[in-house]
Amino acid sequence: MPSIKNWVSAARLRTLPLSVSGIILATSFAAYNGYVNWYIFVLALLTTVALQVLSNFANDYGDGVKGTDNEDRVGPQRALQSGQVTPDQMFEAIKINILVIIALVVMLLFNAFGMRHFLYTMLFLALGAFSVYAAINYTVGESAYGYKGLGDVFVFVFFGLVSGLGTYFLYTLKIDHVIILPAITIGLLSVAVLNLNNMRDINSDIKSNKITMAVKLGLKNAKLYHYTLIGFAIFLSSLFAILYYVSPYNLMFMVMYVPLVKHLLYVKKTTNPALLDSELKKVAISTFLLAILMGVGYVI
Repeated sequence: MPSIKNWVSAARLRTLPLSVSGIILATSFAAYNGYVNWYIFVLALLTTVALQVLSNFANDYGDGVKGTDNEDRVGPQRALQSGQVTPDQMFEAIKINILVIIALVVMLLFNAFGMRHFLYTMLFLALGAFSVYAAINYTVGESAYGYKGLGDVFVFVFFGLVSGLGTYFLYTLKIDHVIILPAITIGLLSVAVLNLNNMRDINSDIKSNKITMAVKLGLKNAKLYHYTLIGFAIFLSSLFAILYYVSPYNLMFMVMYVPLVKHLLYVKKTTNPALLDSELKKVAISTFLLAILMGVGYVI
């Protein structure tokens, strides 16, 4: 029987701050515009964390049964790869996780919409179901989109647009222009984290026939793609700061440009993809802190 330590490792806690960045940002801007609901905030956080853990379990399961996670893989050893968790045990954990997500989504939507907005409830229930589908089918099944170079699109949509715009709508029942550029920024940085992961694994993914965007582009062009993602995120967030400037506090988030630029310089000079592993946490935490500082800069 796997230990709690094994399940915590399989949950990949270092991915969780990135997953909640959009929630924190959307909540901050909703509060700035006068919409505060702590029940929605807590339930949105819990739902997002549960979805991220589901994605991590499913990724472990999918790559494990396909043999993608093998001795050639760089980075922390996965649960199935190590033998600490069997495929059947992971599959059971995935089913339990889905039940938890269903309960959280129902509570979240009840607090956001009550009994008054049936169409909104149905729309977000469908979005929740699609989120579960996307979390599982990244690597699970013959049609896994993560093996077809489509992971970047889904990460941008869910970590950026759905997380930012969707959460803001839960508070306000509308989409405000103020959240659009920040949501896109978080989406681009989230894709950058995935691309960094895929660049690190490019050699083992080629051997396993896992066609990520990095594999499609090749390491040289994947680096150019990476510069574009982070560079465009910096540009759009700077544009946001100019268009929506109210006080110097609004510019606090720009301090996170420093680690992001240092990261780009490191990627540029690195020729061994395996050495990119240490950068994953740096970019994820930088994105998380940028989201907090951007949001807090308008609340205070």
